[in-house]
Amino acid sequence: MSDATMDAIAKAVAEGQTGDPEGAKARLLAMWEAAGVTGDPLHRCTLAHHLADLFPDPAEALAWDVRALDAADALTDERTDAHHPGLKAAGLYPSLHLNLAEDYRRLASFDAARRHITAAQDRAAVLTDDPYGQLISDAIERTAAAIAEERTD
Repeated sequence: MSDATMDAIAKAVAEGQTGDPEGAKARLLAMWEAAGVTGDPLHRCTLAHHLADLFPDPAEALAWDVRALDAADALTDERTDAHHPGLKAAGLYPSLHLNLAEDYRRLASFDAARRHITAAQDRAAVLTDDPYGQLISDAIERTAAAIAEERTD
């Protein structure tokens, strides 16, 4: 099923990755405002997840990553499957918790970082054996090591 909002998010993210991060941020923020706090949870989760990547300050990224996790908690498998057949809501959690662990690590909030990296590790079994699953698994491992060493770099 085609979803104009998801298509617009993907277009803005791609533009941000190819040289216009400020323009991408502005477009995604406008979509966030249009969606509102009661909008489609998949749209809100995706928007917040990508907005977090556009804020270099870990405190600002954290705020967006918390919003992404909150929106994911309202998702259903039916909604994720309608967007991407076979995608389960549970498949989003390893990455969402990884991002929060990374934010907290960068802020030197190691207890919170440990809680989220543990949540990412606990949920990683849902990852598939494909490039995306391997990317997230590898990032969980690297972040867990940095947290164990209490590194903020």
